[in-house]
Amino acid sequence: MPTLHLVRHGETTANVMHRLDTALPGDSLTDFGVRQGVRFGLDNRTAGEPVLISSLARRARETAEAIASVWDVDPVALEGIHEVQVGDLESRHDEEAHGVFTDIVNRWYAGDFDAQLPGGESLTMVHGRFLPVIDHLVAAHLTGPDPRDVYVISHGAAIRLIASHLTGIDAKFAAATRLPNTGSVEIEYTDAGVWVCKRWGATPAPFGRDDEPLVVEPMG
Repeated sequence: MPTLHLVRHGETTANVMHRLDTALPGDSLTDFGVRQGVRFGLDNRTAGEPVLISSLARRARETAEAIASVWDVDPVALEGIHEVQVGDLESRHDEEAHGVFTDIVNRWYAGDFDAQLPGGESLTMVHGRFLPVIDHLVAAHLTGPDPRDVYVISHGAAIRLIASHLTGIDAKFAAATRLPNTGSVEIEYTDAGVWVCKRWGATPAPFGRDDEPLVVEPMG
């Protein structure tokens, strides 16, 4: 069955510094980040011709370009699938800023979708721009007479929030199970119109519950 792969971009300097980098276009990849993209392409070759999509962020586009150099496909950048926008916290790397971000995201996972980052987005706003792109990809590529695997190069926090919303995975597991650079979540769209998560990073289904406090990775 064709699969949607939500892939976190390669490493950036902001990731190394734990700096909140969400505004477009954002940081470029480090040299190591480019190599991560190439390695992802080498490790995930497919028999058919996959669809390769990225957000408009520079780091996502560069990751897609690195993967495309291996797969010999043309990546397409789409609006709406960029990282959660942190607003007034942008470019900060201090403990206080990360604490504010973590508190709001924990509230999202707990069901308070309208809690809003100062000067930034609520989860309702993220859903409003990201989910229509997923619907488009389902109609254009994952269903119909010629379904194909779709790889979406996006961002750590956004991927986990969207994947947990689509598949109904336990919020504590989604919050605590971070994605490394070029880590991915694999979900399938069934004939019944239901999303099923097959793999979350290095963890294959089924997924257990996690009773530990929510832990949220630095943005990017």
